[in-house]
Amino acid sequence: MAEPAFQDFYPDDLSYCYGCGRLNEQGLQIKSYWDGDETVATFLPRPYHMAIPGYVYGGLIASLLDCHGTGTAAAAAYRAAGRAMGSEPALRFVTASLHVDYLRPTPLGVPLEVRGRVSEIKGRKIVVSATLSAEGQVCAKGEIVAVQMPDHMRPAQGPGAPAG
Repeated sequence: MAEPAFQDFYPDDLSYCYGCGRLNEQGLQIKSYWDGDETVATFLPRPYHMAIPGYVYGGLIASLLDCHGTGTAAAAAYRAAGRAMGSEPALRFVTASLHVDYLRPTPLGVPLEVRGRVSEIKGRKIVVSATLSAEGQVCAKGEIVAVQMPDHMRPAQGPGAPAG
């Protein structure tokens, strides 16, 4: 994708998530984008994301749904407010609830596609329905209840400031 991903707009102090943080060198660094009224992310699992030979482990699937869901929530909040992604104050979301249904084994070694659709926006809460597919087959589906990040979770500002 040529345009920046939702996660590219996260402030630096909020870009260390294992799943979607662009500044976490060891993380998954997923990237989510609008595709009409849906959002999409693709991810190629590595051999170490294995459950058993040939198949992805469920924790990775949950992480992809989770981080794509919170990214979708942030993008939807900006869109609903008529604001550009990345404008201040930052709209960042955390997971209040994650429900995953594993529908079929997810093959390893092929790109995974995660799609999200906002099903509810109510105040600081956004509900996202998501699917994870491999080779055109839905392997898992989930519902993510994301809430706007409370101020006390934001790290203190400034170089060397303790997280707070």
